[in-house]
Amino acid sequence: MGILVLVTGRGVHALLSLLPMAVAAAFAHRRPAARRWRRVTGRIALGLATVVTVAFAVAAAVPARTEPISGGVAELAHVGGLGVMIRGASPSLPLLLYVPGPPGGSATGTMRGRLAALERRFVVATMDRRGAEGRAPELTVDSETADVLTVTDHLRKRFGQDRITLVGHSGGSIPAVLAVQRHPERYRAYVGTGQAVDLRASDRIFYTDVLAWARSGGRSEVVAQLERQGPPPWDDAYDYEPFHLHAAEAYGVAGAPVDIGAGEYTLLAKAHTMTRMLDTWDALYPRMQDTDLRREVPALAVPAYFVQGGREMRGLAEPFAAWYAALESPDKRLVTFPAAGHHPMSEDPDRFVSTLTELLA
Repeated sequence: MGILVLVTGRGVHALLSLLPMAVAAAFAHRRPAARRWRRVTGRIALGLATVVTVAFAVAAAVPARTEPISGGVAELAHVGGLGVMIRGASPSLPLLLYVPGPPGGSATGTMRGRLAALERRFVVATMDRRGAEGRAPELTVDSETADVLTVTDHLRKRFGQDRITLVGHSGGSIPAVLAVQRHPERYRAYVGTGQAVDLRASDRIFYTDVLAWARSGGRSEVVAQLERQGPPPWDDAYDYEPFHLHAAEAYGVAGAPVDIGAGEYTLLAKAHTMTRMLDTWDALYPRMQDTDLRREVPALAVPAYFVQGGREMRGLAEPFAAWYAALESPDKRLVTFPAAGHHPMSEDPDRFVSTLTELLA
């Protein structure tokens, strides 16, 4: 992961800065006494470097865009410093706000590539989680919850609707639940998928299960790393690398989708996907360890619906089961996709769309 971050982070910026400098220096420096073959090969290399520099600069300058919808709404907005994609077949459709899972993450590509059918039934707003970008030290659970509320209020004012539906996935479901608890008057319903409840408890279960999997499979390097670190929580984002790399395999479920090919992402946004998430994870995740929805959210004043995978990882499934059993709500329902793991919306998108449509009818 460190190598990947180095290449996509520093490597991309080196290409954007050092290569143009090298090309400029080569044009400025003439060596007439050089042999002919050296001059020829030098010119070829310079020509190729110039082409690469210009092509990459042009590609990096292409702005993000989203395909228009005739008679509907399709826009890429910026709300409180956050990117928000808003799409719907009609501006009068009910509002649905989606909060993605990983800190600093974006689900725009997944919503466009897999769940575009939602746009025929809702005005779907997909917000990006706040990235590091120099503000990482200020990130807290409360600031993440405030971001959800800020986007919520923008949508309510923009489309003239008093209440919206909030959908939260994985780590993003924690600030989403807290937003609904603190301001139920702004929401029609809450929908959780891959619901997180207590990250500290989840990570300790992950530690036990991934370590057992590594031992049984002869993964000596993974065993050595986990035993050296001891049980979580950990302060360094890179200490969680065994979970990122091996948890899905250990549980036999699908990993996170990598949907970054959408036109709604610029070239630099695509390149910085991993660096943005890890930088933000490093700043935010330790501050989320003390949040436990079983203790802090015993009830929600709006309907609470959950779409979970039947093969959800034990580290998330067990805390959720305990919270769901005790949670009080005017209308509480659980829909399970038996074959899905932690990402029901991307593993079975058609069923996810039809399920949300039925639950929110």
